[in-house]
Amino acid sequence: MRFDLTDMRLFLTVVETGSITRGARAMHLALASASERIAGMEAALGTPLLDRNRRGVSTTAAGDALVRHAREILGRVEQMRGELRTFATGLKGRIRLLANTAALGVFLPPRLCRFLTENPDLSVDIEERTSVDIVRALADRRGDLGIVADTADLGALQTHVVARDQLVVMTSRAHPMASLDSVAFADVLDQPIVGMADSALETYLGERASRLGGQFNFRVQLRTVHDVAMHVEAGIGVSLLSEALARSVTRDVAILPLSESWGARRLILCARDFSKLSPHAVLLARELMAPTV
Repeated sequence: MRFDLTDMRLFLTVVETGSITRGARAMHLALASASERIAGMEAALGTPLLDRNRRGVSTTAAGDALVRHAREILGRVEQMRGELRTFATGLKGRIRLLANTAALGVFLPPRLCRFLTENPDLSVDIEERTSVDIVRALADRRGDLGIVADTADLGALQTHVVARDQLVVMTSRAHPMASLDSVAFADVLDQPIVGMADSALETYLGERASRLGGQFNFRVQLRTVHDVAMHVEAGIGVSLLSEALARSVTRDVAILPLSESWGARRLILCARDFSKLSPHAVLLARELMAPTV
């Protein structure tokens, strides 16, 4: 059995996109070449890896096993490349950190600033994901550390509470909701929304909305919380944010907690196994676990 790295990357891409055609396109391969590679893998194993139908492909039991092993192998290859790359760039360590919107907005910046100042030979790759995606990525060894909300199913990951996070509704002072003590999530769905573009929190809240059979009515989606607050203050719509992020702006707006219990969340630092982290990832984990000064 001889699979090269391209074979494994192609197979994972096909599985993730649900189609050999889309997988080939993403890998910049001709469809015929991609199909031949997949067929060659199946022939070498003597068993099908994919079930093919008109809607795309799905993995067989053998395919599921290959997904697990391929992710681990490719993860180790990327880790090797990253460590070797540090010799050329002068860096002695690189840490992969996945975080949700709330963590990126307020919790992480001061701690990362202190950590990177005190550790000039280390570098941190940060990626914003939803909490559910972060848990899955860590389980698949596609990250060293993650910061998630406690609403996610953390499975077998090891965890440590690092902060608390309340979801709030931001409105203009003239908005009818501004005088309320709290706001129900269902009532927000009836309002025009000023959202954060490409936000993991927006994805999470969108899933919550779909459970109620609704969806957000976005008037505009913006890149920064300061731009969001400016539009909310002008009465263009309301916004759903982390409280810490909402209170970081200087606009004259009302900030009201969500009334649902799931709106009060804890931020959790997690890893597959803290004892098996690289030495530089252990240093970052200690910084993130340290009490706020």
